[in-house]
Amino acid sequence: MGIATSQQLTKYYDQYRDTELTFTKDIIRALGLDPRQVYVKCNGAQWPCIINSTSFQHAKIIVGTKGGAFQALASKDNPTVSIRFCFNEQEGDIVTFLVNTRVAKIQPYMNSKELVIVTLQFTQRPPDDLIEIVGKLLEANANAVRRREERVVINEDSKRRLGLAKEECVVIVQSVPRPCVVRDLSFSGAKVILIGLSQFLSNKDAILRLEFNEPNEVISIRGTIVSADLIQGRKDICAASIKFDEQFVPLSYKMHLNDFLTAVRKTQLTASDQIAQQREANMQAAQQQAAAQAPIQPQQGPTLPDD
Repeated sequence: MGIATSQQLTKYYDQYRDTELTFTKDIIRALGLDPRQVYVKCNGAQWPCIINSTSFQHAKIIVGTKGGAFQALASKDNPTVSIRFCFNEQEGDIVTFLVNTRVAKIQPYMNSKELVIVTLQFTQRPPDDLIEIVGKLLEANANAVRRREERVVINEDSKRRLGLAKEECVVIVQSVPRPCVVRDLSFSGAKVILIGLSQFLSNKDAILRLEFNEPNEVISIRGTIVSADLIQGRKDICAASIKFDEQFVPLSYKMHLNDFLTAVRKTQLTASDQIAQQREANMQAAQQQAAAQAPIQPQQGPTLPDD
């Protein structure tokens, strides 16, 4: 996990404080959450539970009505409750932390008599690890809409910073895998070079498979080939534009792309700051030089009275 600055953490907290994130399979995989290591602790005991959702204000867990966790959480004295989160990092490390809470609400889960969903209200701002992990995902989702058409040209530098293992990939068109080379990527689509005739590629459903490092994974993205143009001088090679089905773009892909775009943005801002500082330094030096070269006016002595 990267080390976010306190300014970035405050930005995440302020922007997404009340945004509730439901732990679907895609989100669990993208965040590296280990649901088997999530526990609720109360009165010196702990029990495994199902984490349903979280925000920076509260979390919701699911427990059985016949277990010790329900008896402790439903106690009238409303004891302090801690929830233990556990995430697996790309480097193989494990991040665990506790969040102190109090029970805010208990209600049946989907009209079940055997399960309840418990809302745990955080008693203070959650740990920075939770803010960073969840905030990065929420930012990626937001940028997937706001910067959906911003394209990343694939070269050695962008490939490394994206974590893309190689530009050679596979696109499946009508159940037939075709080797291709990816030329650019965005949240909304991709451009690839592949062998084929344009009339047999245009308006066909496609699945683009990209291989990433950190973590090592193959991400499949469903879409449609909206155009396929022949490469000049070749009758058998096309440049195909794929429009992704935005409902099925994996979160892990969004996070790879968002990490790249935010890093580029920070680099641009840093460069702008350096240019502004250099301009200011140049102006000050010019002013000092002008002052040094200015002619010195002779000082006039006191006027003496006439005899």
